[in-house]
Amino acid sequence: MYERTLVTSDGLAQLKAEYQELITVKRPEVIRAIAAAREEGDLRENGGYHAARHDQTLIEGRIKQLEQMLKRVEIIDEEAASTASTVRLGSTVTIDIDGDEETYTIVGAVEANPTEGRISNESPVGKALIGHGVGQAVVIHTPHAILKARILAIG
Repeated sequence: MYERTLVTSDGLAQLKAEYQELITVKRPEVIRAIAAAREEGDLRENGGYHAARHDQTLIEGRIKQLEQMLKRVEIIDEEAASTASTVRLGSTVTIDIDGDEETYTIVGAVEANPTEGRISNESPVGKALIGHGVGQAVVIHTPHAILKARILAIG
């Protein structure tokens, strides 16, 4: 059985846009590139042909992956998360780790991007924060360290 694909409404829009681009732009481009490379003759030593076929494999794989994700999508209720008393999917949470304040938004794995402050609910930090409220201390077990954090705000 497939797992749910947890996304925000923005995340869903991004997945749909990527899917549409692959279907309407990238797939036709690679089909044209394959056809053009075939016209060059011998396919055994035709680098352009092999590169285009490789690109086609990647594009078709991503299309299938997106189709599966979109079939199982569940929208995260960000509005409810912003008023919740405990951290949950969609919450934006500010924590203190050893005097350093960090702010993260808890999202599904598909949307996670730590450099943008969007962490997965499946990550060590996400798992540690979910279900806890403002003022509570949490222990975060990462692959390299055990950290102690305090939740300062949930929005």
